[in-house]
Order: sequence, then structure tokens, then C-alpha cells
Amino acid sequence: MRKIGWRVAPLVGVVMMGLSAPLAARAEVVIAALGDSLTQGYGLAQDSGFVPQLQGWLTGQGSEVRLVNAGVSGDTTAGGAARVGWTLTDDVDGMIVALGANDLLRGIDPAVARANLDTILQAAQAAGVAVLLVGFEAPLNYGADYKASFDAIYPELSAQYGTLYADSFFAGLLGEGGSATDLAPYLQADRLHPNAEGVARIVEGLGPKVLDLARQAGG
Repeated sequence: MRKIGWRVAPLVGVVMMGLSAPLAARAEVVIAALGDSLTQGYGLAQDSGFVPQLQGWLTGQGSEVRLVNAGVSGDTTAGGAARVGWTLTDDVDGMIVALGANDLLRGIDPAVARANLDTILQAAQAAGVAVLLVGFEAPLNYGADYKASFDAIYPELSAQYGTLYADSFFAGLLGEGGSATDLAPYLQADRLHPNAEGVARIVEGLGPKVLDLARQAGG
């Protein structure tokens, strides 16, 4: 039998190459970024928004990740909950959930926002999709109780569902001290949305967490 081994080996090699080609092609990890205007890239050139800049950052790290921009300007957590089902297509391996900023702007009851985010995380869990949950901190405009209730949503849900967690979308923009004393150079004229440089800082802050998500989703 060993005499014919040299004839079988090339055939086996061809078969193995044929089998490995689709696997190599699927090595790319697909991550959907579910969010609002901050994710969508409101007011910015097409290549300057959060998703394109994050895509560039990940590529620069040597990560084979393809991001899908699932940001809708003006969306609340309710909007995200309504469309998460068709966001989680069969090719999606991981999801960044960055919703809540518009809930804060509208003063939506924290219990409502929590329920909506819970719906999103349930859908991701059912689909077997890894999640990075990104938090938003409430201002004191609505009082200390509102702030405490809203701020607690993200770490508590992250712990409940076992997601990866980033405590603030704006962590990279604020810097290590977390001070918001002079954000004007990094914001657009509306004083709400980051400009291209601001987005770059946000990406620097969130990038390592997204790398962790890619590793988890690709595993």
C-alpha cells in the first residue's frame, strides 16, 4: 500500500486545498455597529465617520474585520430594538450596541431604555452573536435619581448577558481624566456630534474593546 502513497498524496493535497479555500475566505469577522447618528456619521464626510475610521483603525491593527454601519440618525433604544432582528443577518458574527444618547436628550424613562436594550441583547444572545455594549452617562439635568438609574443600565445588562463592555462612548474624547472642560475643538457646530478629529479620538478609545469583540466573535 505504501507504494501508491505518492500517487494519493497529490490528490489529497488538491482536495484539502479545495476544502480550505472557503474556510480561509470566511476568516473575516463581520461586526454590525448598531447605533444612532454617532455611529451613522452625522455631518461628516463619508470616510470620516465612526464606522469608516474604526474600520481603518482595525485594519491598521492587522485585524480581518468588516464593519457594517447599522447606525440610524435620531434613533433611540426603541428604534434599535425594532430593527435588531434584520440587523442580525446570518453573516454577522458580532455587534456593537451604542444606543441611548437620544433617550437622554428626550428624557426617556430609564426603565423604558433598559427594556429596549434588554430586547436587543436577548436577540443577540438568541442569534449566538457576541456583543460589545457601549454605555452613555446621563447628565444631572433630570436629577440625581434619573442619572443613577440610567447610568446603571449598561453595566448591569452587560453583567446579566455576559457581554463585553465599554463604560462610555466618549471615553477617548474625554481623555484619562474624563473632563469635559474643553471639547469644542472636537465637536461640530451643533456641540452634540464629534467632528472628524473627535471621532478619531473616540475610535482610539473604543478600538481595543472592538478588537476584543472581534477575537470573541471569531472564536
